Amino acid sequence: MDHQPFWNPVIETMPREKLVQLQLKKFKRIFNWTYSHSKFHKGLFDSAGVTPDDIRSLADIKKVPKVEKSMMRDFQCKDPFPYGDALCVPLEEVSIFRQTSGTTGQPVYQPDTWQDWEWWSECWSYILWAQGYRPSDRVFIPFGYNIFVAFWAGHYAAEKLGCEVVPGGVLDTQSRILKIQELQATAMMATPTYILNMADVAKNKMGIDPSLLSINKITCAGEPGAGIPSTKKRMEDAWGAKVFDHSGATEIGAWSYECAHQPCGMHVNEAMFLVEIEDIKTGKIIEEPGKKGKMIITALDRIAQPCIRFDSKDVIEWDFGPCSCGRTFRVIRGGVIGRADDITKVKGVLLSPAAIEEVVRSIEGLGDEFEVIVDKQGDIDRIKLKVELKPEVAQSSIETALKDQLRLKTNLGYRIEYYDYGSLPRYDVKAKRFKDLRKKHAIDKECRL
Repeated sequence: MDHQPFWNPVIETMPREKLVQLQLKKFKRIFNWTYSHSKFHKGLFDSAGVTPDDIRSLADIKKVPKVEKSMMRDFQCKDPFPYGDALCVPLEEVSIFRQTSGTTGQPVYQPDTWQDWEWWSECWSYILWAQGYRPSDRVFIPFGYNIFVAFWAGHYAAEKLGCEVVPGGVLDTQSRILKIQELQATAMMATPTYILNMADVAKNKMGIDPSLLSINKITCAGEPGAGIPSTKKRMEDAWGAKVFDHSGATEIGAWSYECAHQPCGMHVNEAMFLVEIEDIKTGKIIEEPGKKGKMIITALDRIAQPCIRFDSKDVIEWDFGPCSCGRTFRVIRGGVIGRADDITKVKGVLLSPAAIEEVVRSIEGLGDEFEVIVDKQGDIDRIKLKVELKPEVAQSSIETALKDQLRLKTNLGYRIEYYDYGSLPRYDVKAKRFKDLRKKHAIDKECRL
């Protein structure tokens, strides 16, 4: 079994036509379940004139109205407390509570039954096995175990695979590094920001070269960093390990993963999720590869609070061909590129924060941290980039390259501020490096009028 490249070879190598049939069968099942058990969803579907009898093919699914996070915040204010009228099971069947991180507003509560939690673990088992986790691994998980889903399911999936799991819990960063060193852990899971932060602390505060530790594989989630080549390279160079990308969400599940073949993108677990890519401007579903849109996703097996046609705001695109690993699950090219609500116009140019990250992390003389601030001077957009210089690196040695690469990759000019190494904020979980102050500027202007 250890040498088998697939966690579930029947499902992961299923011919496309059979896989599509499976998705349709599962969509009909979860749609019927939700229509029959969720007051919120039944009202939403009825208002759109869609019933279970109307779903006969995958093409019919686009008739089903989308759900946005704002709707979830609304329905959780209703009975039964605290989940609201989208709950499809009696309260006594809810065994797991999680909530979103709240980075985009009021947190959303997510109930799961024990069956749902087993489903979470199974989703993660696909991920970890594809990335080379095996029973011989000792997996260190350096995150504060709390109400966010984070790597909870990754923990249980690693146990399911037969790995030994070391929970890093309440340990501080230095204690976590010492525990990795002491136990010779071989793998870990964290956000890209924290992986880089740990390497920085190990090298510059503890005199430990993280690349000489025993870690040989790292699974990242929570941010797009592991899908950004320059950020992935920084992590791999720092730790001397392979870094793998993964994307999931509390209200969705663990829906995608990078396999050991690293196809410059992530597989969608199409046996458990139906992913549609919607053109941001026209709303049409994109089937062809290489065209960006926002992801509309359905979790095909989650029953307590179903996720049907959820507008994730994640920007993705289909890749041009299958991965060489042999999986028939499609690949999203470059992973999650960003969020539709993060991609904004500055001076008439569409800007993704991930493009700035790619540039900053590609310049050797710059530290890992940076900050982007967009505001207005009068009616003119301004964009400022704060970066850190590595010790003993002169500003003059990197300034031209930084400006040129920013202009090339983003088609914008920046006011660049240089800071001493270690001056900018550090983050343990999700970083908040992009700040658009133009809305505040508009409100202030209106108040003055």
